[in-house]
Amino acid sequence: MLELKKEKKVEYLELIYDLIFVFIIGRNNSLLHHVDNGYVTQGNFLAYVLCTLAVIQIWNFKTFYINIYGRNGVRDHVFLFINMYLLYHMAVGISVGWESAFYHFNIAWMLILVNIAVQHLIELRNQKDAPWETMQLKRKAAILFTEAALVGVHILVFTFTGVSIAYVPIVFGIVATILSGNLNRMVPVDFAHLSERAMLYVVFTFGEMIISLSSYFTGEITVSGIYFSTMGFLIVVGLLLSYGILYNRIIDRETITNGTGYMMIHVFMIFALNNISVALEFMRDGEVNLLQKTVLLVGSMVLYFTFMFLTEKYAKRKCAFTRKSVLLLCVLGLSFVALMLLFREMMYVNIAITVLYVYAIFFILFVQGRKAEITL
Repeated sequence: MLELKKEKKVEYLELIYDLIFVFIIGRNNSLLHHVDNGYVTQGNFLAYVLCTLAVIQIWNFKTFYINIYGRNGVRDHVFLFINMYLLYHMAVGISVGWESAFYHFNIAWMLILVNIAVQHLIELRNQKDAPWETMQLKRKAAILFTEAALVGVHILVFTFTGVSIAYVPIVFGIVATILSGNLNRMVPVDFAHLSERAMLYVVFTFGEMIISLSSYFTGEITVSGIYFSTMGFLIVVGLLLSYGILYNRIIDRETITNGTGYMMIHVFMIFALNNISVALEFMRDGEVNLLQKTVLLVGSMVLYFTFMFLTEKYAKRKCAFTRKSVLLLCVLGLSFVALMLLFREMMYVNIAITVLYVYAIFFILFVQGRKAEITL
């Protein structure tokens, strides 16, 4: 039977550790800033997607370990700092013409996975009298060692053929995490701590979005510049407020869960936010193809809000969405997609439609969040 654990606080070093991901997000987003004949090259886009998922996955593995087994001791700190050092190497390996930095990135990636796996094995000695925890630790270590081995295979395949199969370890990690979550449902996480860590990663991702928005404020002051900077700012504020409502009012942080579903949802939410950051930069970039920039923005927005609303499973009972609410969200999403594609050649209209969509979602979330304040 699931048991409640003493609430864990987010420690100072966890915040420092998370900060390095801000640097990596910026490096990774730069992969999409090079276009060829108006289009982001297929190679750069694929590298961007795979790098994003690999880095978020590392954060996910480490966060789970700290949440369940972390003691904020010397050993935890040493392993954390080793990961931070290796993450710098991964970040340096993220660049246009990534082939030249291939080994830099992938060897660091493999060593980080081994680092986290070893930490799970060491923890076994503290869980001798806890069969479920012991089983979970062994499974997680096996997943991490296997993924590290697949990264090694990826390195060998690229060395001899020049073909990248980075998607293999990433897909394995995602599938194995989901399956292990189902098997380990008897070992609950500290959901208050886990949801706070996820929130902080989202906030850091918004930080990169705010930095990206600064391009709207450069150059001479013109009516067009003021319009786009205002609209871009409103989009970022609307997204920030929406997540704030979700985290502060809707999510039930006393939920008893293994946390796997919640974290996987956030993996794709963070991925979508990275894409939105790049899409907002593209809005004012005349070199990027109109259809491509529109599709990237629309797809990212729909992906972000779709996964945001999947967190309903972890919502307070009063804040659960009705069928009417779900239907309204679907109508809004479809209307947004249709209008954005229809006016794809009119950026002035396009960005205004995006603002309206973001604040329509915010209003729905606000109404749901208000329900938590209503007492019976």
